[in-house]
Amino acid sequence: MRPTNHMPRLRTLILSLAFSITWAAELPVSQVVLYKNGVGYFERAGELRAGEAARLDFKAAEMNDVLKSLSVTQKGGGPVTGLRYDSSEPLQAKLGEFPFRVENGQSLSGFLDQLKGAAVSLKLLSGEAESGTIVSARRITADAQRVERESLVLMMPTGELKSFDLGQVQTLKLADSALELELKRFLATLTASRSKDKKSVYLDSTDDKARQVSLSYMIPTPIWKSSYRLLFGPTGEPTLEGWAIVDNTTGEDWNKVQLALVSGRPVSFISRLYEPKYIARQTAELAEEQAQSPVVYAGAVSESLQMQDAAAGARTNQFERLAKSRPAMAPPPPPAALGGMVGGMMGGVPSSVAVNTSGRDLGDLFEYRFGGPVTVRKNESVMLPFVQQKVAARKLLIYTSGQSSQNPMSAASIVNSTGKTLDGGPITVFDASAYGGEALMESLKAGDKRLISYATDLGTRISTAAESGTEAVREVKAKDGILTAKLAILETTTYSIRNVDPRAKTLIIEHPLKPDAKLLSEPKPTETTANYHRFELKVAANANEKFVVREERTIENVEQISNLNDDQLVIYLRNKSLSDAARKQLDQVLAKKRELLESMQQEARLTAEINDLVKDQDRIRQNLGSLNRVTGQEAQVRKYASDLAASEARLATLRDSQSASRRKTAEVQEEYNDLIRKLTF
Repeated sequence: MRPTNHMPRLRTLILSLAFSITWAAELPVSQVVLYKNGVGYFERAGELRAGEAARLDFKAAEMNDVLKSLSVTQKGGGPVTGLRYDSSEPLQAKLGEFPFRVENGQSLSGFLDQLKGAAVSLKLLSGEAESGTIVSARRITADAQRVERESLVLMMPTGELKSFDLGQVQTLKLADSALELELKRFLATLTASRSKDKKSVYLDSTDDKARQVSLSYMIPTPIWKSSYRLLFGPTGEPTLEGWAIVDNTTGEDWNKVQLALVSGRPVSFISRLYEPKYIARQTAELAEEQAQSPVVYAGAVSESLQMQDAAAGARTNQFERLAKSRPAMAPPPPPAALGGMVGGMMGGVPSSVAVNTSGRDLGDLFEYRFGGPVTVRKNESVMLPFVQQKVAARKLLIYTSGQSSQNPMSAASIVNSTGKTLDGGPITVFDASAYGGEALMESLKAGDKRLISYATDLGTRISTAAESGTEAVREVKAKDGILTAKLAILETTTYSIRNVDPRAKTLIIEHPLKPDAKLLSEPKPTETTANYHRFELKVAANANEKFVVREERTIENVEQISNLNDDQLVIYLRNKSLSDAARKQLDQVLAKKRELLESMQQEARLTAEINDLVKDQDRIRQNLGSLNRVTGQEAQVRKYASDLAASEARLATLRDSQSASRRKTAEVQEEYNDLIRKLTF
């Protein structure tokens, strides 16, 4: 058998259908705005002619942001009624919706046999034209020559069935436009599936008029980066040169686009809009639609056991509800990655570049817009200058208290006099055409000032010594039995500075800011940050200097008045900040406390004497018991009996005194407690 391959004709048919799907509308990228939060704004513009459609291709990971931000504007033509896009379903699921399949290696007859009942028109190689309805299509083999050919059977308009050799068919056209459109959609789906990561959004024409359309959307993009060069010359104001680093990872060229870069971080997040969402629905049935379940009755138990079982079951159910309601702990976010790049200048000389950017405030954001068109090829990056201006900057030293090194840092104080917000980034410092070091700077608003440090100054050494003075009571208050005293502690920090260089220097000392401390020393700090006081001082050449910071730190001491002893109360009574009324109340408390102590001591003395008498009585009774069994000891027995009687009389008197002392102690204790409760100042 010699097979005849009609696959070229199938491919010819399919390609002719595929090329009839025209994406003639070109909507190139015209504007790009990059942000610091990981997204970029893109705008495309072009003409959409009558009957045309525009297709935009995106990565699957970009679709959520596209669906969240895509907008369309137009001039001319009817309104835009909607957009369509590739779903996130697998390819096989998409192809399963069509009434036919085009498999790899499939013959033309195998494809046409799926279209039984479809009307077609044929143009034969002989030039004849035929039309009819497909009845079947199959491969057949002639017995004599064992040659395989493909045959198509049509029902003709006359009702006759007629067979055609597909090898003699030059063209075949589907008469049903709906079926032809389905085939076009099938082929478009196959075309889009060649890139597994590519998804398409389609804008179709809705009438017979041409229109100018503009589409804008946001997609994830690499953040743009800033790097600066600060140039100190021999004379004159320093120059600040800023470069923007832009990466194009979109997979297409940005050809002569309007480019803008925005400093700031607006809120941005991912919403899952691309994947279909399903919710779990509840199953509800009518009671009469359910079969009656059998009931099994348990044997009787005592009432007390029933109550115990019910209580135990309630506790178990409560525990289960609490366990289910306890929220799960979310994993910590991964640490953000930092990056930077320095380059574009040699030997500290300003770069020979043309800076053509304009800046404007966008609320809390700031935009740098390049005046001319910018081209960035796909998978390439560019460095674009966005600032090159003289700035108010001066060199100095900065030392932060508590730092590990005794050497201060070479630093610069920069005032942003450019009129623009300077985006945060690395700064390379050049001093007298020589590399001086590097620093990092946060975003700097126009007119704001910032300190940067870029090297260690080995010609200056600083040591620190701290001392604490005695406590002094500044204020005393009492209420509800609580005494609150504010104590002031004098603290002194001495900075010893040694400059071994033959030139004078300006030094900034960062001294820790203590919220509970008051500065007493002069001069006052030149500025204060959230964590430090900054003192600026001049250090002469080859000199030793000392700088002293004095602070008064206030602490609060809270105590129960009843827990204070006499000496502590006397200290508070002698305090000058105490008012006369407060001193009188506190003096009454002290007097009553001493009276209470005296009464308690008297009670303790009586108790001790009673205990001693009881012990003596026990001893006498033991002696009497021993002597009663010995003859000739009557006189001694009488003496012990007399002593015991006298001891009993004394014990009775002491117990009466003890009872009276206890009553007095209780009365004085109540008076003392009442004075403490009423003590208020």
